[in-house]
Amino acid sequence: MTIRRSKLALVILATAALPAAAQTHLPFAPGEGPFSWDSYDAFAAEHDYTGQEVTLASPWLGPDAEAGAAVLAYFEQATGAKVQVNGSDAFEQQIVIDVEAGSPPNIAVFPQPGLMCDLARRGQLADLGTETAEWMSATYAAGPSWTALGSCDGVAGFYGFSYNVNVKSLVWYVPENFEDLGYDLPASMEELRALTEQMVADGVTPWCIGIGSGAATGWPATDWVEDLLLRTQPPEVYDGWVTNQIAFDDPRIVAAIEEFGWFARNDAFVSGGASAVAATDFRDSPLGLFSAPPQCMMHRQASFIPAFFPRWHQCRRGCRFLLFPGL
Repeated sequence: MTIRRSKLALVILATAALPAAAQTHLPFAPGEGPFSWDSYDAFAAEHDYTGQEVTLASPWLGPDAEAGAAVLAYFEQATGAKVQVNGSDAFEQQIVIDVEAGSPPNIAVFPQPGLMCDLARRGQLADLGTETAEWMSATYAAGPSWTALGSCDGVAGFYGFSYNVNVKSLVWYVPENFEDLGYDLPASMEELRALTEQMVADGVTPWCIGIGSGAATGWPATDWVEDLLLRTQPPEVYDGWVTNQIAFDDPRIVAAIEEFGWFARNDAFVSGGASAVAATDFRDSPLGLFSAPPQCMMHRQASFIPAFFPRWHQCRRGCRFLLFPGL
């Protein structure tokens, strides 16, 4: 079987570059460990790509890159192929440049379905096929929802296979810090705002917020705004905003942006002050939770962020999260 390079196949993902080749230490040698290797053995028996190269473009950096490399190493081991990976903070810009230049990767890891669909409508993505869509619909929990996410209005086909999905709307905290100061977990937005103000009155900084991400700087801020919009407006308003039927200057969207500003633009509320929000890389922004004394008490980010915590493997004991509260 020949690996084609004419169009992209897409993998959607809800974020130090990967090594040029994905070769890395296998956590478990095939056949070892307390689990079944049947599917691996079957895949290896059916796919021989010895001497071929798979190219993959992604926004993976740091621990995300290391985890991706570990997975790809098993693909290399099973198939004999070599995987060439390019991770970049400028993925959103670079993938468009590469496609327009006629040199796309075989696979692209898209963190946003919108950009995926832009390329699909230009005819620049490979259709993953009905069989793949049907498999996902039947195999994944809420399968039709994932299939819909990999499909695009205005063009037939299935373009996005959801591989690594993260839960957002989480507020991370260190229980010991809350216990020391006698804080209860907020159950509503009113309580979250009140807790933020109480922390300042007690002489501690409530939030660590960083939206830096290279060429993609700002996306953590949009996550805040999305959360706030979904808690202040009906789902139809959010859907209309996502599809550009509702503009950014619509009063409902502006209100959600200003609500984020209530948290992020107050020097007393944010570690390093408001000016640090844009200057702090999102991967570094939670570190203040774990300093002694803590530089902040809360950090809003998705379920992937423990990969960037210090001693993240101890997170089960040393950190927890609460759901970003509703009204």
